[in-house]
Amino acid sequence: MFEIRRYTPADKPAWDRYVSKARNSTFLFYRNYMDYHADRFTDHSLMFYVDGHLHSILPANIVGNTLYSHQGLTYGGLVMDVNVTAADVIQLFREMNEWLRAAGITKVVYKPVPWVYHQHASEEDLYPLFWICHAKVISRDVGTVIFMQQHLRWRKDRRRRLRHAHELGVTVVREDNFRAFWPVLENNLVDRHGVRPVHTVEEIELLHSRFPKHIIQYNAYYEGEVVAGLTFYLSPQVLHGQYCSSTPVGKKVGAVDAIYERAMYEDFPDYQYLDFGRSTEGDGSILNDGLVAQKEGFGGRAICYDTYEWEP
Repeated sequence: MFEIRRYTPADKPAWDRYVSKARNSTFLFYRNYMDYHADRFTDHSLMFYVDGHLHSILPANIVGNTLYSHQGLTYGGLVMDVNVTAADVIQLFREMNEWLRAAGITKVVYKPVPWVYHQHASEEDLYPLFWICHAKVISRDVGTVIFMQQHLRWRKDRRRRLRHAHELGVTVVREDNFRAFWPVLENNLVDRHGVRPVHTVEEIELLHSRFPKHIIQYNAYYEGEVVAGLTFYLSPQVLHGQYCSSTPVGKKVGAVDAIYERAMYEDFPDYQYLDFGRSTEGDGSILNDGLVAQKEGFGGRAICYDTYEWEP
């Protein structure tokens, strides 16, 4: 039934057109996002055709004999439009496994798109993962999400910090000044976790230039200095906090709380979800209690991001 092709650069227009209409896609699947770090990954994305028409796509890369649901993306999995059915996907996984075996692939690591990013229900892939592939969950990360239209009350300590920010005159500016925020972010990550951001400031500026409506920056100022910042990724219904950090002064003056108030209640009040991102470390087995508690203080609660593995 399916003709399976490996993506090539010549397929970029067809790939991007499909992403633009898919029901479980975000801007991360456009090739201008996926390919910014093409030098780090061997792309092995797949395109599935039926009678000459593009049916669905799978962002992926390969390492040795393992196919990964793209390691350069937070999530991936099968990307589908409204015409894809459950029966289609069952058959697709059967035929894909045969194709992968013939190509010498011995293992698949797969990260489905989290349901909050679905514009329509899109969990057709989870069924064949269990029944056809006999996949096992190899990691489970805890994220935190707010259902924004429920307007849950912030926890008392967060409300207190927000009042403090107002009293001290903290100002929040939506601007393209990533360079003012990046040292704050880098210093925090190095001091607290011994790591650096996934993106350099040059990379985030490049991605912003390609997706100015999807990658936005808020900086909080106190006495003329940037004391906190938040980099948001926007998808059709999700406001995702990609990076969030503050200086010691920013923590004292409630700068992050002021940014969330601006984004949630002034700039994006009609959005369905705010995704704070993950609060687990390593393979997901360690929960950062302090980090998740901060996010829960805004009214967020847990959502799980699973990674599956199987042998075709």
